[in-house]
Amino acid sequence: MRRSSSGISPVVATVILVAIAIVIAIAVAFWASGLVGVFTRFEKIEVVSSIMTDATTFEIVVRNTGSADAAIDQVVINGRFIGKPASPITLKVGEEKTIKVTVANSPPAGITVEIAIHSAAGKTYPTAVVATLGTGTGPWDAGTVKVSA
Repeated sequence: MRRSSSGISPVVATVILVAIAIVIAIAVAFWASGLVGVFTRFEKIEVVSSIMTDATTFEIVVRNTGSADAAIDQVVINGRFIGKPASPITLKVGEEKTIKVTVANSPPAGITVEIAIHSAAGKTYPTAVVATLGTGTGPWDAGTVKVSA
């Protein structure tokens, strides 16, 4: 005696397996793209402007154009570590801040002062400012520095 064999035809079974495989592939692709977004975040600070506002004060306008928050933790003047803010200056994504760097000794008028902003991520963002309002004499040493936002 032969039993009734009512099952899924091979064509229908193949279509179901292919559909399941496509759904799983799409789910894995979305999951992987989410992981890539998490691991490819970066900070990028751009110096918008830098000027000397009086004989001992420099103002640097910075903007975070990266995809992760940034923290400024040091200021370097003419290649030497000079000062740091009382607490790191945080820049959220897209945020712009003015950083004031006040030196103890005024630079001589007309010299170029290189000020570099150092981030907690280890990156350095330099800018050059001409000391148009300087009253000091050379050779110049910045002395103690105060950094604030």
